[in-house]
Amino acid sequence: MKIMKVEPMGMRYIEPNDDNSTRYTMLVRIETDSGLVGWGEGIAMWPEAVKAAAALIDGGLTALVIGKDPLDTELHWQVMKEHVWWYGGDGGIASFAISAIDMALWDIKGKALQQPLYKLFGGKVLNKLHANASIHIKYFEHQKNADEIKGYIDEGYQSVKVGFGKKGTAKLGLTEEYDMAFVKAVRRTIGPKVGFMVDIGHKVKWDVAHAIRMTKQFAEYGIDWIEEPFEPNQLADFARLKQATGCLLASGERESTVDAYSRLIRTGLIDIVGIDPARSDGITGFLKVLTLVADAKIKFNTHAWSTALTTAASVHLSISSPHCIIMELKPLPSSMQHELVYNPIVQQDGWVLPIEEPGLGVEVDEEAVRKYRFC
Repeated sequence: MKIMKVEPMGMRYIEPNDDNSTRYTMLVRIETDSGLVGWGEGIAMWPEAVKAAAALIDGGLTALVIGKDPLDTELHWQVMKEHVWWYGGDGGIASFAISAIDMALWDIKGKALQQPLYKLFGGKVLNKLHANASIHIKYFEHQKNADEIKGYIDEGYQSVKVGFGKKGTAKLGLTEEYDMAFVKAVRRTIGPKVGFMVDIGHKVKWDVAHAIRMTKQFAEYGIDWIEEPFEPNQLADFARLKQATGCLLASGERESTVDAYSRLIRTGLIDIVGIDPARSDGITGFLKVLTLVADAKIKFNTHAWSTALTTAASVHLSISSPHCIIMELKPLPSSMQHELVYNPIVQQDGWVLPIEEPGLGVEVDEEAVRKYRFC
């Protein structure tokens, strides 16, 4: 079996889970001479980055894999990583391109071997995954947000992770009084036992003193962890926050190479490592990072906030590791989760179950791909 065609394609869509904003990502379709087709994603996010990642594939990476055996995933990964040493050795746009190709090759491998991917990763360690409603808070009124969250819990989700500083009229992350009123309203509405995580995010800029003060107050309302309270390179600030509060800290979703994750994990500051198979040099890169997570005896959480392809890859990777902590899902139906594939991944009574179909296990609707393609 040989690789015959590699086609990158940019997708543009409206995301109801992000206040109906326009978002972008890149898919890759790889076709073999046997007729098997594999799909992957590189979550480049901005239109110019999507176009750049697609250009890297068309202009260079395709030539490295065309005519080769798609089952040699490790070899192709190594060759691509070596090829981008000058412009992508530390990640960036090259990692989006590599991620998409690598994910598509794994999809083909699973289909060729007639196995769901988790079996190729060593088998199922967890029988099911804790379903988390991962949302962007958008309303100014706290009770309105709290009622929306309660609705997801009533649907079966066991926990919620809320993003501060997102689109919409909410002003989370700016003032102590407003943020604490939000946390109190949510905890009062959902009850004391529901998991509740806070993702501070890139647009919110906290100094250390403010972060310590907020984290201590959040802890009184049972916040499970604080995610990215600072920019990822502000390690001294992470250290001061951890020492002052003892709170569980999460970070990592913006890293994209094994070396970068190794540096982050070696600090000992991060309790939950966020990993995205659509930007962490693909499934192969993700598996290498999981070895580091296991050695450090910490936990990880997949950042699967894009399409059904990345969600499927994340389910396989999570179900095959004892270090997975939750499985994030977008709770509102969306085109890239529910229209892109015929068999979308959904929570069932608070759980996400293993995918048993070969490869990624989701069947892409190519008409939907054409509908949302912009480049």
